Amino acid sequence: MMLKASNDRKGYLMEKQELLELRKILESRECDNVLILTHKSPDGDTLGCGFALCEYLRDIGKKANVINNENFPVRYNFLYDGYYVQEFEPSYIIAVDVADTQLLGTHLAKYMEDGIIDLCIDHHISNKFFAKSTFLDARASAAALIFYEYFKTIGYKMSDHIALCLYTAIATDTGCFKYQNTIPEAHMAAADLMQYDINFSSINHKMFDAKSRGRIKAEQQVISNMEYYYEDKCTLIVLTQSLMNSCGAEPAEFEGLASIPLEIEGVQIGITIKERHENVFKLSVRTTEEIDASKFCKNFGGGGHIRAAGCEIHGTLEEVKKRVLREVERALGIKNEE
Repeated sequence: MMLKASNDRKGYLMEKQELLELRKILESRECDNVLILTHKSPDGDTLGCGFALCEYLRDIGKKANVINNENFPVRYNFLYDGYYVQEFEPSYIIAVDVADTQLLGTHLAKYMEDGIIDLCIDHHISNKFFAKSTFLDARASAAALIFYEYFKTIGYKMSDHIALCLYTAIATDTGCFKYQNTIPEAHMAAADLMQYDINFSSINHKMFDAKSRGRIKAEQQVISNMEYYYEDKCTLIVLTQSLMNSCGAEPAEFEGLASIPLEIEGVQIGITIKERHENVFKLSVRTTEEIDASKFCKNFGGGGHIRAAGCEIHGTLEEVKKRVLREVERALGIKNEE
């Protein structure tokens, strides 16, 4: 089964009938002993969805656990405070906020095989439809908006903790509601969730304002070494393993650096090249309305959103930069005279 909601901004989020179909799946006998998969380098959306879904499934009498390729980041510990692992052999697999099985990570490689994942709930237009059933709404600002609409549609009484998870997910995936992917429903959902007993001010401070000394040091390093190309329409920063190790920041803190290259006035495409392993780099791309970030990253086997996307590239740093800049030329319509 594949259910794709419209990406037309004039449309609404998932129709009631689609959400009721999702309810049939989640409340069916088959959907028990559930393993919830979140993507590697986890952000607020994948974790917020994962722990909200886990609590819901447990609340309706099912067993469920959430896993990730890495340890859950300390930065998001308020999302999994009180979480405990249940003992069971997984018989149903759900991926949340995961567009491609390659995003699961090497430690979860066994779930990348065809036919392993039963259900995917996502909002990425680049979703590969790898699951047996996919509920996709590419218009949603965050996957958490799908869960919010789902809980409201079925009349489920959300706990304060589920509200906290969903608010965090929506806030982080919209950049505190300033990214272009922010739709009216994101504001309306957030306003409703703020009425629960959640410290939204503390969440926003922790997610967007508070920075460790290591994070500040990393920002200083990348800003001082930022590279400019094509009449400053493209900016590029590089995060090597040695730089990240020298800063002493938690790995999750480096994810937020991807927005820095686009903060320069006049820049149309901001690129962050982050070294994962030797000759393996993660590319994070942020763009203004002139360039489709998802289309850009698709050329390297990745994807994401129109204004924010990513991929993984193999090669030396110089080889990777050369390939990326060649693609930037194409995206900007610059003729290469070589």
